[in-house]
Amino acid sequence: MNEKLIKRILSQVQAPELLEVLTQRFSQSDLQSLLLEVYRARAQSLTPQSLLQQYEQNRLVQPATISPKQLLEFDQLAYSVLPPSFELLELSPVCPFGTTSVVAPLDQNQTMTTIRNSEVCSDSTNVLALECARRRRDKANRIEAEIKLCASHRLLRPQAPKRPGTFPHFRIFSLVTAGRDRGSYRFEIAALTEQLGFYVQLLQTAQQRGFRLEAIRVHLTVFDEQRTEIFKTEVLDKLSQMYRAVKFGDVAVQQQGQRYYTGVRFGIYAQDPAGTEYFLADGGFTDWTQQLLSDRKERLLISGLGSERFIACFGESS
Repeated sequence: MNEKLIKRILSQVQAPELLEVLTQRFSQSDLQSLLLEVYRARAQSLTPQSLLQQYEQNRLVQPATISPKQLLEFDQLAYSVLPPSFELLELSPVCPFGTTSVVAPLDQNQTMTTIRNSEVCSDSTNVLALECARRRRDKANRIEAEIKLCASHRLLRPQAPKRPGTFPHFRIFSLVTAGRDRGSYRFEIAALTEQLGFYVQLLQTAQQRGFRLEAIRVHLTVFDEQRTEIFKTEVLDKLSQMYRAVKFGDVAVQQQGQRYYTGVRFGIYAQDPAGTEYFLADGGFTDWTQQLLSDRKERLLISGLGSERFIACFGESS
């Protein structure tokens, strides 16, 4: 939040300690009760005309531009090639307050926080990570109980950039694989191969069903140079033998940045008939379940593909 804006607001009410009172001195439940009453009173001042004006002007509440029939058909296509080991979940529209920012290096303002100690889901992989951690909390089951979850879910991102193929709320098809370190990167190799294979097969099947995409490309980035050769030979080279029409690029080495991903990150791209390339799927390993379970042996691979972006870029009406 803009610091100058906060200072201006506090000076207007002549209460310089108001922010500290609200954030530090109130319990979460008391703050919720106070804000609920504030918005209840404000709602009483609204008129039907002002409500309609809000609906017309607020881009966050506008209907999706992609037909629900197209989205349903895309989901059915994705489910048809999804490995049977993945369990499908229908997530809640909201998740616990802090889901976006506590385990990932993201600002809380990137999601829409509610006054009921929750937030509108802005990334389904964060929620799926919580579900994995809940299921893997029992230490006795952690060694063998590998968890694979999938969700097709609508996300809301209030700070989404305004550019073609990008929407303030959108549907994303996401996967997570959670398990235990097996040594010699065996978990990482198996999970990465399975998820990359799914996305490649999905895009190739979409091509066969009439989506106008060409030149599929997979890119891998590692944050530890020692892993470069093993992921190239055990993942990319083997997948390239299975999917010869897909370009599996060399593995790039990058210094660890904000630590959103750890170890390995992947990106999947495709071109339209005009030769414009689009970034379609993003994924990588995170330390979220390590943090949630206080166990450094935990491993988690997350990924997602924007359904509406894919349809907008490569569908018949694109």
